[in-house]
Amino acid sequence: MQDMRAHLEKLRIEAEECELISKLATNATKKELFAQLATHYRTLADEVERAMSDVRSGP
Repeated sequence: MQDMRAHLEKLRIEAEECELISKLATNATKKELFAQLATHYRTLADEVERAMSDVRSGP
């Protein structure tokens, strides 16, 4: 479970960093790319969080 928490935190940090890069980018293509990456990392983090919740609740 500790590995999953670490992975979740890493995904959240990556999302924040991509969002920041997107906001600071002057190139429209890079701005959009990093915004999409931020969204993707958030989606992955949500899935990991859901999986952790499922493991905790058990069958």
